[in-house]
Amino acid sequence: MKDFIKFANENHVSFLATSENDQPHVRALGFWFADETGFYFQTGAMKELYMQLKKNPKTEVCFYKPGDGAGKMLRITGVIEFLDDARLKEKCLADRPFLKSLGMKADSSALILFRITHGKGHFWTMENNLKPKEFIEF
Repeated sequence: MKDFIKFANENHVSFLATSENDQPHVRALGFWFADETGFYFQTGAMKELYMQLKKNPKTEVCFYKPGDGAGKMLRITGVIEFLDDARLKEKCLADRPFLKSLGMKADSSALILFRITHGKGHFWTMENNLKPKEFIEF
């Protein structure tokens, strides 16, 4: 898990997958942070992402680090958990001040926090491209 946390915190552009009506959707998403309690994200209640995750909380996230060949990726699969925590919302606004310019406040129902606490993940590189995936549960 420590390798996953380190990689995610060093590579903040992530790609998060959802589904709606059996149709997959993926988008780039600015990752917030990871620690021993999970991988944390923020979105807005008005976004399709939020609506899709409410209906189906299963997701996969890919973190990408450019480099030689095709770079390195971390893919984690899990179920998201929505958080309604004033302390975390304050931290989010401090870490992401641009949210205040969008009218977000710690007591705003429009500020949505979620995390992935349990799941499985694996690293991908060109070296292991054709090998069976070695998943690590977290």
